[in-house]
Amino acid sequence: MEFGALIGGLVTGLREGVEAALIVGIILAYLAQTGNRQHFGKIWIGTLAAVGLSLVLGVVLFVTVGEFRAPYEQLFEAATMLLAAGVLTWMLFWMRRQARNVKGELHAAVDRVLSSGGGWSLAFLAFTAVIREGVETSLFLVGQVNAAASTEADAGWSVLIGALIGLAIAVVIGWGVYAGARRINYATFFRWTGLALIFIAAGLISRAVHELVEIGAINVGSQPAFDLSGVLPDDSGLGLFLRALLGYSSSPEVITLVCYLLYLVPVLWLYLRPVAVAKASETSAATTG
Repeated sequence: MEFGALIGGLVTGLREGVEAALIVGIILAYLAQTGNRQHFGKIWIGTLAAVGLSLVLGVVLFVTVGEFRAPYEQLFEAATMLLAAGVLTWMLFWMRRQARNVKGELHAAVDRVLSSGGGWSLAFLAFTAVIREGVETSLFLVGQVNAAASTEADAGWSVLIGALIGLAIAVVIGWGVYAGARRINYATFFRWTGLALIFIAAGLISRAVHELVEIGAINVGSQPAFDLSGVLPDDSGLGLFLRALLGYSSSPEVITLVCYLLYLVPVLWLYLRPVAVAKASETSAATTG
């Protein structure tokens, strides 16, 4: 089992799973607090439907890749990795902006559904909340599996096992939210796991560019930028761990390294900037006006 791929999958499963589990936990806790436990079954129906659809999508994507022949397989893998990195980046910044308001928005949405008398709309609410995370997780994991498998044949399974462990931990956290254990600092949790996923996404981009270089789709900058294979090879030990987790390469092409840094540096800078929060004076002025 490849430890770096295992950790990469675990971070993905944990980060994405916690978002979905957090949403479901908040909805269930609010229903319990407002005496609406009779709707729990509808929440679980919507949740399980979203999980099942996400699994089907992931399997279809994974099997489809194996049906292509070179160079179409490499093109599809590269497209999957780039799409996964793009979706993940959007999700990280969306969650960064919305994290403080998620609980209040969910409570308001549940109130609207309950006041309209449409109990089954709660199932749809849970479905839409979970399916977004599920689709992102499936897409991102397929990208990670493809990138890991290009390094070592069994590394793809390590990614999937790690993701299952992460999802299991996320379920426990979601249960803790429902049970009332709210001592976890979710802002800190999302911030640090988000940082890890930015590096993983940068690695996906570099692997996608490398695939395109290999099949001749990209010719500019295809020469090696440097060669550290004698010091830190990427096919064993620490180098293999860094490759699976962060996209490290001991002899990257110039264009691969450039694309890696062009993504990593600005995205890290934007992600680490303080989130703009409305000042109290502005809020009161808006209310008075």
